[in-house]
Amino acid sequence: MEQIAQAPVTFTLIILNVIASIAAWQSEPLMARGLFHIGPMKNRNEWDRAITSGFLHLNGLHLLMNMYVLWMFGSVLELLLGATGFAIVYAASLIGGSAWAYLENFRDPDYRALGASGAVSGVMIGTCLFIPLAQLYLFGVLPMPAAVFAIGFILISAMLSQNENKIIGHEAHLGGALAGMAATIALQPNVWTSFIRELSIALGMM
Repeated sequence: MEQIAQAPVTFTLIILNVIASIAAWQSEPLMARGLFHIGPMKNRNEWDRAITSGFLHLNGLHLLMNMYVLWMFGSVLELLLGATGFAIVYAASLIGGSAWAYLENFRDPDYRALGASGAVSGVMIGTCLFIPLAQLYLFGVLPMPAAVFAIGFILISAMLSQNENKIIGHEAHLGGALAGMAATIALQPNVWTSFIRELSIALGMM
């Protein structure tokens, strides 16, 4: 309960994602209307899909993975930025991920996507800016500094987003990560200086 009290926005977002996803699983029209779908966005100006799609998930595993990562990183970032600051980063990441996905796929009216991973990507990168040398475990096994994880995540997302045949929205990951990084730095300008300084010290450059 104490963790929930310290990260109320993160907890609220998780609840909203769970409720929206379960509701959409039980209603095909609701799911269809909430998807990120290029055709209706371009032809019928249904731009709200850029937001609603970020609260819908394909299945329980998809939802569980995104919400686990959101809680792990979001609860930390919310403590660092405060509730309002965290909400700004999350919103910027969600919109940034959707915007990048649209720009990458606007020529394909059949393109569809859903999930909170764009917003979650921004939260992850924002958190890593504050704690660049913290030890993270990729897939729960491979240890690496948060800075390496963040840089690798952005580079890999950029490369994979260029694949024509993909089932994961790497372009949303990339857009969300960059937007989350920009929003975090805008809210806490000193975090970038601190990030570079800690990396330089770790690399023996200072």
